[in-house]
This record gives sequence, C-alpha cells and structure tokens, in this order.
Amino acid sequence: MNLHQRSDTLTECDREAIHHIAAVQGFGGLLAVDAQGLLAHASANAADLLGLAEHPEPGTPLAAVIAPAACTALEAALASLAGIDTPERRFGLDLTGTGALFDCAVHRACGLAIIEFEPHARNDFADHVSMIVPVIAQLEQASSLAALCDTAARLVRQMTGYDRVMIYRFHPDESGEVIAEDRDEALEPFIGLRYPAADIPQQARELFRRNRFRIIADMDADAVPIVPATGPEGDPLDLSMSMLRAHSKMHLAYMRNMGVGASLAIAIVRHDRLWGMISCHHRTPRLPPYSLRTVAELLSQTFSLMLDRLLVAQADALRERARQLNDRLLLRLAGGVSLADSLPMIEQLLRGTIQHDGISLFADGEYRASGEAPEEAEFRSLAPLLASTLGGATHASTRLADQVPEAAGFAHKVAGALVLPLSRGTRDSLVLWRRPLERVVTWAGDPTKAVAAPGELLQPRASFAAWSETVRGHSADWTAEECEIAARLRRTLIEVILRMSEDLTRERARAAQQQDLLIAELNHRVRNILGLIRALVSQSQAEALSVPGFAAIVGGRIAALAAAHDNITARNWGPASLTRLIEGELAPYCGESRARLRLTGDDVLVTPEAYTILALVVHELATNSAKYGSLSASAGTVDITLARTAFGDLALRWRESGGPPVTAPTRHGFGSTIITRSIPHDLQGEADVRYKLSGVEADFLIPSRHLAPADGERIRRVAVPRNEAHREPAPLAAMQPARVLVVEDSIIIALDTEENLKRLGVGDVRLESSVTGALAAIAEARPDFAIIDFNLGGESSEPIAEALRAAGVRFVLATGYAEGAGGFERMGAAAVLRKPYGMTEIERLLIES
Repeated sequence: MNLHQRSDTLTECDREAIHHIAAVQGFGGLLAVDAQGLLAHASANAADLLGLAEHPEPGTPLAAVIAPAACTALEAALASLAGIDTPERRFGLDLTGTGALFDCAVHRACGLAIIEFEPHARNDFADHVSMIVPVIAQLEQASSLAALCDTAARLVRQMTGYDRVMIYRFHPDESGEVIAEDRDEALEPFIGLRYPAADIPQQARELFRRNRFRIIADMDADAVPIVPATGPEGDPLDLSMSMLRAHSKMHLAYMRNMGVGASLAIAIVRHDRLWGMISCHHRTPRLPPYSLRTVAELLSQTFSLMLDRLLVAQADALRERARQLNDRLLLRLAGGVSLADSLPMIEQLLRGTIQHDGISLFADGEYRASGEAPEEAEFRSLAPLLASTLGGATHASTRLADQVPEAAGFAHKVAGALVLPLSRGTRDSLVLWRRPLERVVTWAGDPTKAVAAPGELLQPRASFAAWSETVRGHSADWTAEECEIAARLRRTLIEVILRMSEDLTRERARAAQQQDLLIAELNHRVRNILGLIRALVSQSQAEALSVPGFAAIVGGRIAALAAAHDNITARNWGPASLTRLIEGELAPYCGESRARLRLTGDDVLVTPEAYTILALVVHELATNSAKYGSLSASAGTVDITLARTAFGDLALRWRESGGPPVTAPTRHGFGSTIITRSIPHDLQGEADVRYKLSGVEADFLIPSRHLAPADGERIRRVAVPRNEAHREPAPLAAMQPARVLVVEDSIIIALDTEENLKRLGVGDVRLESSVTGALAAIAEARPDFAIIDFNLGGESSEPIAEALRAAGVRFVLATGYAEGAGGFERMGAAAVLRKPYGMTEIERLLIES
C-alpha cells in the first residue's frame, strides 16, 4: 500500500554535505589539476601509489608527476568528455613510466580536471571484457520484470563475488523494497523487506541519479584526506562524480550494523528518475577490479534498457486493454441510455479489469450504487468535497478519510477510493471502493529509527531483522495500471456525457476531436507537399531562361501534382487509374487527332504513394516530347503500352515516332533526372531511357506492391481536346469580359489571379475577401464575370453566389476540395476551378464566357 513517510523531520544524513567530504578511499588516489596544468589538490596517498619520492605539493606541474605518454592520454580523455556528469575511463596506463599500470577515470568539477587512479588488474582484464556479450545475451532473454531482476541479481553476484546482491525498487513514497536477491545460503534472506525512504537521503538520491556507481571497499578502512582540503577561496573540492569518494561516518555505521564489510551500489535510472538500485553486500572487505566494476556498470545500463522495454510493452498492453474497454463502453452507451441507468453495464465491463468491492455513480443529480458503497445521504454529503479537495483529475487513495474527513463515517465499510470526476466544478463522479484490510508490512528494522530532530545525533538502528508493522484502516493499493485504466475510463465517460448533452455541445465536442485528427493529418500531408514543391522550385530554376519560362516549368509540374492529387482524393485517398493520369497529361499536346496517342493494355490502379511519382514522370516525358520530340511535329505520335510481367509488376513502354531527329542531351536537367531516377529511387523500380534518332524510347518497371487490382476495363482510344498550347487565339474582345470580380481570402492567391487576368487583357479587376465586401462590390458595379473562393475562412460564399445569380452574372467557384463538384454546380456556378490554378485555366474559363 502507499505508505507516506512523515516529512516533518530530516534524517541526520540529509544534513550532511556528502559530496564535500574532502577524503577518498585508500584503494586509489586522486589528483586535481587546474587549467594551467598545475596541481590544486592531491590525495595524501598519491605519492605512495605512484612511487614518488615525496607528496606533490599544490602548484606542481602535472607533467612533473605523470609521464608524457600518460599525460597525452589523459588530455585526450578530458577532451572527449561528453558532459560534466560523464567521466571518461582509460585502462592500463603507465602513469609514471615505470611499468606500473593504472586504471583511470577523469572528469571535471569546479573548473578543475579530476584524475582518479587505482592499480590495473593486468591478468584479469581480458576476462572481464569478454564477459560483456554473454552477460547482455542472458539479460535479453528475460520476458518479465521478475525474470529480468532475478537474472540481473544472479549475474552481478557471479561476476563480482559478493555475498549478497539485491535488486531494490522504490515505491511512490520513496520507501524501497527488495524484489530480487541472490545470496550466500548462510545469510538470512532480505527478499520482500521494505526500507524507509529515510535510509537513502535526498542528496544521496540526487547523487545516485548523476553518479550511478558507488563502492565501499572496506567499511573499517580509514579515509585518505585530500590535501589541501579546500581551495584558495576556502571551497571544498566537489566529489559528486568521484569513484573514490569516501563515505560519511553515519553511512558506514549504518552498513556495519547490517554486518556489511564492503558494498557496491549501482543506480537504476529510468526517464531521468531513480527507479531502483542494484545493491551488493559482502561480509568482509572486497574490491573487484575497476575493469570488472565497469562491466557490472554496463550490465546495469543494459538492465535499464531491458527494463524500459518491458515496461513500455506493459504500458502498450495496458493501453490496448483500456482501448478495448472504452470501445465496448462507447458501443453500449450509443443507444442513448442515461449514464445513471448504465451503472450495471459499467460495472460488468470493469469486472476483471479493476478489482473493486463497490461502485458509486453520481450524475445529473442521480445517485446509483452497487456492492459495498456509501448510502445515498453519506455520498451526497461527500460529493461536493471530492472535486474541491482532490482536484479535477483521477485520484487514488487507500484511505479516503485522510484527504476527506467526511469519509470517516463509513470508513469501516469502505476505506479506499478511486475517484473519477466526470465534470469540472460539479459533484458528478464515479467512485470505485475497496474494503479496509488489516495488513502486515515487513520492514528491515524499525523505520521510526531513521529520523532525528535537529541538533540530535542519529544512532543508526542496530537491527535489520524483519520488523512487522500492522496497518489498519487502509485498503489494498491501487496499482499504476489500474489508475491508468481509470483515467482512460474517465475520459470515455466524459465523452459520453458530452454526447448526451444538448446537440450543439455534442457536435462541437465531436468536431473538435475530428479537427485535431484532421489537422494532424493535414499538417503531415501539407509538409510533404510543401517540401516537394520547394524541391521542384529549387531544381527547376536551372532549366529556365526567363522568369515566364521558369513560371511555366514550375506551374506545369505543380499542375501535374494537383491533377494526380485530384485523382487520388476522388477515391478517398486510394489507388487511382494510371490511364486517366496518362490521358490527362497528354491531352493538351495531342490536338484533335486521336491517332497521335495510342494507349494499349489493361488499366492499372496505382497506390497514392506511387501515383504522384508517376504523374511527374509522365508530365516530364510529355513536356519533353512537346518541346523536342514527336509531339512537337504535327505528324508525330506517342505509343504507350501497359503490361503485367510474370511477377505481377507493371511494365510501362513509351515510344515516340514521326518527330524531328532526336539526339541525347548534353546535360541532364531536373526534368531528365525525374524521368530516369524517380522510379528507381522512390519506388525501387527500373527506368531505361534511350535517345534514338527516330524518337525517344523509355521502359519503366513499377513493382507490384505499388499496384492495386484494376477495374478490368480495357484501354480505349483516348478522345483528347484540342491542343491549348497551339491553338490560334480568338479576338480579344470576344475572349474575356471587361470587369471581373475576384473573391478570395488569401491575398497571395488573389494578387496572382489579378495579375493573370490583367495579362489576359481584363482591364477592371476588383478584389474582395469577405461576403460583405463582395456583396457591396456587386451592388456598386455589376461585374461581367466572377471567380469566387468556395470557403472564405469562417464564411460561406453562398450569399455571393445567390447575388450573382440574381444579377445574371456568370461565375465560377474556386476550391481545393476534390469532392462535391455537383454541390458547387447546384449553387449556380458555371464551372469549378480547381486549386492550384494559373493563367491557362483562367483563360479557358474566360473564353467559354
């Protein structure tokens, strides 16, 4: 259960600056060097460990103490530091040039480079390194949290040889529990014991989060002082990231009372929070070599990764259970039954998901209950206090009376509560209840002896034998998984309440949810489209010889994408007809002679991802043919054949004939790159283009995964409209109206439309962006023609259409929607102008007017 420790007193250790202890353990030495390479501090045993004649004094150059090759290696290690909390390690360095090897760790603190060293385990180093792969392999086989913890405890003990290795997990109240253990059979078990939060002071927890590996080689050994103890300004050396840091006398006494002669602790950190620890105890002094300790630390890091993988998998499974529960709940409540009348069904769905002894539901002034639950009068007196006292989120308590004293009146019946507020600031709520239990919590010693009043010296408890505490008046714990399911259930019930409220509120709630999904999807697609257009603009600029030419090239490619997009969206973003794409791209170049395009083979439906790629390829082939190939001559033709291979792939065959002689280009522009590289790069298909004198030949292979079953319709000869690019222009007076009204809420689109109209010879163009402005313009001067944006931000253009119909003015509706053309025409529009549109599309509409 969630036992909350008292916070009105501090442990003695909480008052101790354990990272400013000014001493190290004697199995290693420490040197602190300033930015000029001069010693600022050194442990008192440095000379003995390094074989120096005398202790190095502050101000001594590091180069006078450490051999040149070792200095270079240490400088390189310092240069590669990733951060202040990430030490670098070097193994087997000859620090003094005498052949004595040392393992070193370097980090920075207080503007100093901290070098720690200890003798190198020359004979065992290779064996230690070889442990890494099999150790990780064994951890990866664990399929549950219990198996992972048991495996980690066993492996660490096998590697390090400690008498006892425990996996220790922290509870929400910061107390800890031994959840796995591997030990010498002569030792009493600690598995299942609880340790109060005060056993690990807050600053120690923070240090463990930063420096995740701590060792005490000998509890009875004297600490080695650092000389001098403080710097020039009187500040002690910060040993937060030190591997040798000596420990406080309080902690040493605590461990001796447990019968521990040496220890090793490795923090388990998840999402930058202390999840637990791997704790190793030995009855006598013990110092595993530094290389072996490094392997153990690597094991702990692998453990953390495996732990996160398991917990993420559990969370995914939990989300799936909650989703299924919510789906079933929404389905059953869809019939319009009131929430209060739905309590039996809610309880049935919760059974087996969240264990509970009773349930209360208060909604719209009605109270319903089932099982062990307060009486209506008791709950009505309690309901106003739930939201104000507990807040608006899901709240779990093993004894609700601790937070809401009014619940004490029925605490003998139900004590624990999982409260789900259903509306802000009201009494509506769903509460799951649990009976009180008499439970025994087993502590490792009396937890009340872990605190001391200010000014008093704490005497660490001498007994760590199992100490039982009987806890009454609390229910069983609500697990994190149960709380998560409850939170999801609450969101579902709130959605149901919104659905059952008045229609407008319900529709707005649904629209908001749909809008979020649509915005997310639209954002994704728009970013892709913008990225593609940006690339088209960037790559096309090298092909243009003038600004109009550049606009024509880019406009043609964007128009090809727009046409492809219309075909895809016409089928609800599904596979679209390839023949329709080819017909649409070649129609402007084929004139009235149907014989110029010969398209044979079965139609093929292409997936949206591949459709836009093929649209660009076909567009570039058609454009090049119209400029330089067969479509540039009146007698030229293009033969296109579609056929499936034996493996189900699509073979697209392009053949030009009857045009001018063809020569291979001397340089490959962006268009040629699209033709030759798009299908192999984006679709993993094939492309082969050959520039023969008689005409361009191209063969493409589109993999079957980009194809969908076709409609079975045989390709028919295409009836194409006359070539807009080669027709003789009609007299200007007959081509366009004199006065045009443009209603568009995007200033960039509006200005582009105005410029195109004026280039086409329209003398009077009036721009408006709102319904009010457009109606005023129609009243002031009747236009001859109008282009109206279908959706003017938050306004509909229907009033404008009605006014134009009444005035007898021909108009078209501009829209980016691919669907609903019939609806637009019912508004009286002469045509629908698909966005994006340019001068060619506008000119065609003006001519038809």
